[in-house]
Amino acid sequence: MRCPDGQVLAGPDVIGPEPRFLGDPDMATDYDAPRKTDDELAEDSIEELKARRVDKGASTVDVDEVELAETLELPGADLSDESLTVRVIPRQADEFTCSQCFLVHHRSQLAREVGGQPVCRDCAA
Repeated sequence: MRCPDGQVLAGPDVIGPEPRFLGDPDMATDYDAPRKTDDELAEDSIEELKARRVDKGASTVDVDEVELAETLELPGADLSDESLTVRVIPRQADEFTCSQCFLVHHRSQLAREVGGQPVCRDCAA
């Protein structure tokens, strides 16, 4: 590309310095993140960082595995002493029970009848 006065601004004829990247060029920079001052950088010595890591390990809570296992319910557990309270509503006049999946559907879901037995759209598909 040339200026009106003939000077070359860009193109294969222009040789300039290689672009320089600080850090990973594919990594995005968070400009809103708070930056550390020189005092804060001096405080982050290796010894302080190691001390912080040791302190974090000391604050780990010990979990009693036996207590945790007692509160855990497994699938297929005996629930015979449990009682469920569910209100059962009888089938309405505009509903039918599918002869294949045995679910109660609205009559708009009736696909066909096979041998006088209703079949829903899901089972007919």
